[in-house]
Formats: sequence, structure tokens, C-alpha cells
Amino acid sequence: MPPLTLLKQPSAILPLLLSLAALTTVFVHLAMFGPAPQPDEGAAAHIFQLLMVAQAPIIGFFAIRWLPRSPRSALQVLLLQVGAAFAALAPVFWLGW
Repeated sequence: MPPLTLLKQPSAILPLLLSLAALTTVFVHLAMFGPAPQPDEGAAAHIFQLLMVAQAPIIGFFAIRWLPRSPRSALQVLLLQVGAAFAALAPVFWLGW
């Protein structure tokens, strides 16, 4: 099964959307308040954390369901999901937040 076929599955696309939302949260916060660390962890940090943690069970479900059926395609989608998560985490580590 080609990997694009698996991307039609909600458990494949949802972690990508959550990573995109987390990355958007970082950029909106950066645009509004700048790169300086804030004295208090605000709502943006909590939203980011919730979005990132919410991905784990969905990715686990995807792996359990699709790795046995279509290992190569599922692994490609899993790598895409992990890459998206790292892309969302990168600015946070880069800015030292």
C-alpha cells in the first residue's frame, strides 16, 4: 500500500495537524511577545504541551493498527509524524524556552 493511502487515515493525519498547531502556537507567541523568555509559563506553553502530549496515544494507535498490515508504508508515515513533532519542538529548544 502506498504511504499516501495511509495518510487518508485519521490516525495518520491527526498527529501531523497537532504538530502544525503546536508550531503555530510557538510562532504566534513569538510574534506577539518576542523571543525573550516570559516570567511565567503562560497559556501558549500549556497549549503547546497539551498538543504535543495528545499526539502520543494517536501515534501509538496508528502504529499498532497499521504496522502489522503494511509495515513499509506505516513506517514511512510514522517517520513523517515523528519528523513533524521534532519540527514543532525545534524552535522551543532553539530559543531556550
